[in-house]
Amino acid sequence: MSRICVASLAFVLALLVGGCGALRFGTDDDETAGWSAQRLYSEAKDAMAESDYARAVKYFEKLEARYPFGRYAQQAQLESAYAYYRENDPASAVAACDRFIKLHPNHPNVDYAYYLKGIVNFYEDQNLLARFADQDPTERDPRAARDSFLAFKDLATRFPDSKYTPDALARMNYLVNALASHEVHVARYYMRRGAYLAAANRAQFAVKTYPEAPAVEEALFIMVQAYGAMGMKDLRADAERVLAKNFPQSSALSGNFVRNEKSWWQIWK
Repeated sequence: MSRICVASLAFVLALLVGGCGALRFGTDDDETAGWSAQRLYSEAKDAMAESDYARAVKYFEKLEARYPFGRYAQQAQLESAYAYYRENDPASAVAACDRFIKLHPNHPNVDYAYYLKGIVNFYEDQNLLARFADQDPTERDPRAARDSFLAFKDLATRFPDSKYTPDALARMNYLVNALASHEVHVARYYMRRGAYLAAANRAQFAVKTYPEAPAVEEALFIMVQAYGAMGMKDLRADAERVLAKNFPQSSALSGNFVRNEKSWWQIWK
C-alpha cells in the first residue's frame, strides 16, 4: 500500500513539474518578454505606422498590463483607443476613451479623447444606417448618434479653443439634423399606417427638441396632416400657422410637400 501511495505521489509531482515547465515555456515563447515600456511603445507605434492595428493593440495592452504607471502607459491608453477604432472594435475604442478621460481629466491631450469618442460613435451610427438602410425606421436605434453628439458637446463646452472643436461643431450640426430626421421618419411611418396620434406626437417631439433642424418643416406638415385626419381643427390650424410663419415658401402650404434631404455621404464624403 505504501508503495502504491509513493508511486501516486510521484505521478502527481511529475504532472506538476510538467505543468510548470509548460508555463515556463509559454512565458519564454512570448517575444515581448523582458521588453521595456519604451520598447513596447515604440513597437506599437511602428505597427500603427504600418496600419497593423491588431499588433499595435497587442503591444499597447501588454504595455498597460506590465507598466501601468508612467507616461508610456498614459500614452498607450490614449493611442490604443485609436487602434481599437481602426481595428473595427468601436466598443473597446469608446471604453478606452472613457477610461482615459476618467483617469487623466487634466491631461493636455484629453480633448482628443472626447473628440475620438465622438468620432467612433459618429461613424458607428453611419455604419448602422448603411447596414440597415431598408430597415423599418422605428426599429433603428439612434443611440450612437446621441452618444456622438454628447461627446462632441462635452468637447466644445470644456475645450472651446481645441483644434478639434470646429470639426466637432460641424458634426454636431449634422447630428442634430440626423436625429430630427429620425423622428420625422418615424412620424411618417405612423402616418402611412394610419396611427395619426402617434405620428403627431412624434412630429411634435421633433419640433420641440430640434427647432433649428431642416426636418422641422416636414414635422410641422405631418402635424397638419395628422390633426386634420383626426378632426382636430384647432390643432391643425395652429400647426399650419406655425408652418407658414417659419417656412413661408414651403411647398406644404400648397398641399404638395417636396422633401429636400441630403444623404450623409453628400455632406461628409
